[in-house]
Amino acid sequence: MPEGDTIFRAARTLHEALAGKVVTRFETVLPALARVDDQTPIRGRTIERVAAAGKNLIISFSGDLHLRTHMRMNGSWHLYPLGQRWQRPRRDMRVVVATADFEAVAFNVPVAELHTGASLTRNEDLRHLGPDLLAEEFDAAEAVHRMRERGGEAMADVLLNQRVMAGLGNIYKSEVLFLRGVSPFTPASALTDDELAGIIETARKVMRINVRPEGRGDRLWVYGRAGQPCRRCRSRIEMRKQGMDARVTFWCPQCQPR
Repeated sequence: MPEGDTIFRAARTLHEALAGKVVTRFETVLPALARVDDQTPIRGRTIERVAAAGKNLIISFSGDLHLRTHMRMNGSWHLYPLGQRWQRPRRDMRVVVATADFEAVAFNVPVAELHTGASLTRNEDLRHLGPDLLAEEFDAAEAVHRMRERGGEAMADVLLNQRVMAGLGNIYKSEVLFLRGVSPFTPASALTDDELAGIIETARKVMRINVRPEGRGDRLWVYGRAGQPCRRCRSRIEMRKQGMDARVTFWCPQCQPR
């Protein structure tokens, strides 16, 4: 699943290429989108903004119309100069938004909805999002409060809950907990407010580093390294599926004791 920083970078790239441009072609294989486009055509509208909200990517068009997409596990947005060959097969295409210069193509996107501003505000996924780790105005106190409400849950599961904080994914879940020396199986209730705030601060710092133009920051500490020596203590990195969705967690038992 794409992490929040991946969505943020994709939105930034699309915004830089498309904002202020007129849509010359809108194409979709999704019946629900096609029906809305038949009633209120997107072609001819100006692309006003492309923005990320947690793991949602939203393209806003003139005339109060907004395309909300969520990548889930396998979706992605690609940007191509007009006429350039796509890197993915056409059968994977779900949405195309084209201007005179570029084509933005959504591949294998399972969630794609057209909204007015009012319906976007009422959208359940967006309305219940926790504070966005990549937002300029981030409410750390609210994030701690929401963690407290999940006190009986393991920290790895709490960090993945987008209603607690928006944007963190499976890779950074493991990385942030390693950097803070916290076992992924520790319940949130076992940590102090200062410890929770430290986890949040590290998560925000790591995510913000990785949306810099030069790309992803330092090498990974534990994620994807099961059986390999810890980069700090040389203990063997362990791996286990965790939570209701059986997401894979990596940790160092020496650096992150229970």
